[in-house]
Order: sequence, then C-alpha cells, then structure tokens
Amino acid sequence: MDMEPVLQNSTDFILLGLITHLKFPGFIFAVVFAIFVVAVTANVIMILLIHVDSHLHTPMYFLLSQLSVMDTVYICITVPKMLHDLLSKEKTISFLGCSLQIFFYLTLIGGEFFLLGLMAYDRYVAVCKPLRYPLLMNHRICLFMVAGSWVGGSLDGFMLTPVTMSFPYCGSREINHFFCEIPAVLKLSCTDTSLYETLMYACCVLMLLIPVSIISVSYTLILITVHRMNCPEGRHKAFATCSSHVMVVSIFYGAAFYTNVLPHSYHTPEKDKIVSAFYTILTPMINPLLYSLRNKEVATALRKALGRCASSQRIRAWEVSGK
Repeated sequence: MDMEPVLQNSTDFILLGLITHLKFPGFIFAVVFAIFVVAVTANVIMILLIHVDSHLHTPMYFLLSQLSVMDTVYICITVPKMLHDLLSKEKTISFLGCSLQIFFYLTLIGGEFFLLGLMAYDRYVAVCKPLRYPLLMNHRICLFMVAGSWVGGSLDGFMLTPVTMSFPYCGSREINHFFCEIPAVLKLSCTDTSLYETLMYACCVLMLLIPVSIISVSYTLILITVHRMNCPEGRHKAFATCSSHVMVVSIFYGAAFYTNVLPHSYHTPEKDKIVSAFYTILTPMINPLLYSLRNKEVATALRKALGRCASSQRIRAWEVSGK
C-alpha cells in the first residue's frame, strides 16, 4: 500500500512531480536520467573543446561556452531532485532548498535571456561590421557581456526570491510541480499575492523585451546585409553562422513567452509543468547538440580531440607492450 509522504518539518514542502499519479516511475526515471546524462556530457564536452582548441578561441565560442556553463548548472538544480523524487516516497524539499532552487532558477534563466541577446549582437557585428569585429568584440568587451548577463540574472533572483519566500504558507504544503517554480509556490500562500504577481509579471516582460529587442534588431540588420550580398558563398556562410543561434533562441524564448507573457487564463498546472520540463530539461540538451551538429568548426575540433585521445592510447599501449 502506498504511503503519503510525511513532512519532516513544518516549513518543508512536498513536490508532487511532473505527473501527479505516476504508474511507471521507473520508465520516466530512465528517460529523464538519459536526457540529463546527454545534456551534461554534451555541455561539458563543448566547454572543454572551446577551452582546448585554439581555433575556437573567438568571441562567438567564448559566449557559447558560457551558455553551456549556464545550461549545465541550470539542469543540475532541478533534475537530480526530480530523479530522487521519482524513486522515493519522501518527496519533501526544505524551505531553504526551495529558496535556493528559486534563486538559481531565476538567476540562470535571466542570465540566459541576456546572453542569448548578446550572442545575437555578436553575430550582427560579425556579419555587418566584419572589419571592426576585433575592436567591437575584444576580450574585455566579451568579459563585460558575460559578467553583465550573470549580474542581470542574479538581480532577478535577489529581488524575487526573498519576497516570494516571505509570504505565509499555511494549510497544504503540496507544490503541484517537479521543482519550486514561483507561480506554483505562490498558489499555496494564504494571503493575497495578486499585486506581487502583477509586479513580477511586469518584471519578467521587461526582462524579455530587452534581449528580444536586441535579437530582433540584430537579425533584421543581418537579413538586410545578407540580402545585399552578391556572393552566394558569403550568404551561405552568414546563414550558417546564425542558423543555430536562431533555432536556440526560438526554442528558449518560445517557452519563456508562454510562461511569462501569456495571461493566467491560458495556464493550467499540467501545461505549466510540461513547458517547464521542456526548457529546464530538454533545452540544456538541445542547445549544445544544435551548435555541435550544425557547426563544422566544432565538429572538426571534436574529431581532432578524439584523434589525439586515440593516438595517446596507442602510444601508451605500445609503451606497455614494449616493457
């Protein structure tokens, strides 16, 4: 007979999970665990390749490595707890644990908002201002962009996390979600949170508008520049360098638009959990695969790295056999 999870502390919450009444938790565990392993592995490989291969020491790949760092941390703050809950009767999360999930989630999603916008600006400079690219995208500016993305995201976390967790939560402590996402947590509050939700909505829309404006302007200017190119090879190269980023942006901002912009009437707990699973679990896996599979430079760097590994193993085997 199934036992209901028991709260260890009066401030603990219970995470009901992605699917509330799950008949085959082992199957869901296997699927999510496989996605998690692929996502972490792909992102770590991307970071190492960009660090090791000198041909990838460019502003575009530096920004891409930071995206991989964000995606790696991003998936690690939600999925391990989700995997634990799938196989455990104890689905509780402490007040501090819930607060940390909210803070890191807000910081990373906000940082990724800004970083994707700045990556679009990088592509604009590369395509439209190629002669000035070394000046406009030097190492100091790249560091400033990355630091600005992290700081911008953390401001969201520092502002919203303390306010969210300061509300009184009485009665049911069951969060109808697989991690502590603010809208799901606020439903448990025994006070009126409508004003705070309105202010939070305005804050999220503003955070979306800034990078979306940068992306829209950048790619409009890129399309105009590409249209004016007389060289087919130049057009193809310009589209190739931008297509992966456009796909990543479309996937990420599409989910973010649903979560943060659409009115509450369009939301249901089930839809919210599916969309959240999409951009907290699938997106960190899709991003590095899109950039690696569609990028010849990354594929070449990977082949060279694998070739070096194979050569070193053959040398070691030869040394061992020689002894």
